[in-house]
Amino acid sequence: MSVMVARKKVVRKWEKLPGRNTFCCDGRIMMARQKGIFYLTLFLILGTCALFFAFECRYLAVQLSPAIPVFAAVLFLFAMATLLRTSFSDPGVIPRALPDEAAFIEMEIEATNGTVPQGQRPPPRIKNFQINNQIVKLKYCYTCKIFRPPRASHCSICDNCVERFDHHCPWVGNCVGKRNYRYFYLFILSLSLLTIYIFTFNIVYVALKSLKIGFLNTLKETPGTYPSISLTVLTVLEVLICFFTLWSVVGLTGFHTFLVALNQTTNEDIKGSWTGKNRVQNPYSHGNIVKNCCEVLCGPLPPSVLDRRGILQQEESTAQEGSCPRGPGTQEPPATQGPGQAQEGHSVLSLQVPASSVSDTKMPEEKQRTPGEFPVPSPDPGRAEH
Repeated sequence: MSVMVARKKVVRKWEKLPGRNTFCCDGRIMMARQKGIFYLTLFLILGTCALFFAFECRYLAVQLSPAIPVFAAVLFLFAMATLLRTSFSDPGVIPRALPDEAAFIEMEIEATNGTVPQGQRPPPRIKNFQINNQIVKLKYCYTCKIFRPPRASHCSICDNCVERFDHHCPWVGNCVGKRNYRYFYLFILSLSLLTIYIFTFNIVYVALKSLKIGFLNTLKETPGTYPSISLTVLTVLEVLICFFTLWSVVGLTGFHTFLVALNQTTNEDIKGSWTGKNRVQNPYSHGNIVKNCCEVLCGPLPPSVLDRRGILQQEESTAQEGSCPRGPGTQEPPATQGPGQAQEGHSVLSLQVPASSVSDTKMPEEKQRTPGEFPVPSPDPGRAEH
């Protein structure tokens, strides 16, 4: 007798998702595969803030106000929280069409365009959609096999269609779309404030030190913990990092503030969707800066349509634990019949057998039966011995 144990392996949907994304924590974290620049972003923010809190903050808290390190810590924590929220979330990836859905869309396109003669280029796969009395074109994605929703675009780096696609940002290691754009904007805004804050108080620190001991003595001053490193060298390093970060991050924040005020995306601005030769008005703009900002930054956040942690299927595997030897005279009862069913079957058969067929003489095994005759069950050898 053998014992079979069934083991089930749960497969999550994120394990089978197409595209070029990486997942961590059982599908809870979603990022792009190129994460090197994201690690550089973390290093620059953590390194600059660590130097500022370790050296300048202590002196400024005593000389000026203890609120200086507190406010810097609030800005730092807020910037890190929004960065991680932008990097680890689903930007609004649109699922690809299933084989049946793709086949249906192909049939629909062929029925609309008709048969294209050989040698001629097929017409573009476009659907017209009206939004606020403006005609918006829905383009067909040959990779995802779908007609993309308005403002969606296919990211060539992540190989996914993203809803309200803004751009792919390597500094955060993810696409920026409908579900994480507000966190991206809050990140660059808080990072700009943090950079200006550290840059300003580094200069204040050098100025206060120069008034007390002179500028040259300030340059030669070394911290007590690391006497071989000049304290001013660390301060100058922070100032340089903040200076070059200041121009890029503050400029980027100003550009996205302009886009938020117009309810426009970076992708639409680069392509000139609403400022081209046709001078088509933006159908998504409310004509009011406050309303546009409220929609982009304070509107309801749609849920993810990927269902990354949903159960896709269950793979079953059986394993044989052991077996019991059988004797030569033992027989295994049929699996479909119980003891009561077997006895009931014998009684039915004995009623249907003609009386002339029951005799003490042995009958040959290959005897032909009449159409209305049933075989007689042979006696159990074990019972005959008893």
